Amino acid sequence: MRNITAKQILAYALVCFFIIGAAGNIMEPKTVAEEYTRWGYPHWFHFVTGCLELISAFLMAGSASRIVGSLLGVCIMISAIATVAYHGEYSHAIAPVIVLSFLMLSIYLHRK
Repeated sequence: MRNITAKQILAYALVCFFIIGAAGNIMEPKTVAEEYTRWGYPHWFHFVTGCLELISAFLMAGSASRIVGSLLGVCIMISAIATVAYHGEYSHAIAPVIVLSFLMLSIYLHRK
């Protein structure tokens, strides 16, 4: 049986997170649409966010491109944190801060 390391589990948990996030943004349920409108983004911006999350997930899934995908994820999470902080929705920053921390840990663990 193949040994799966903690760093691989972390990487694939992040892949799953970004795939779920991408699906939620691309499908744009009413709550997501309301948030993007409240934050002043154009009506199509949820597609941009969802596509970037999906690209990040696919890049993180491959070991050769994992760091690049994680760095893209870092950019996405920093943007999410900046958006909610700018609008004073600090409690909405908790999840992105946690994911950002896990991304940074993953980058550290996968560096060569």
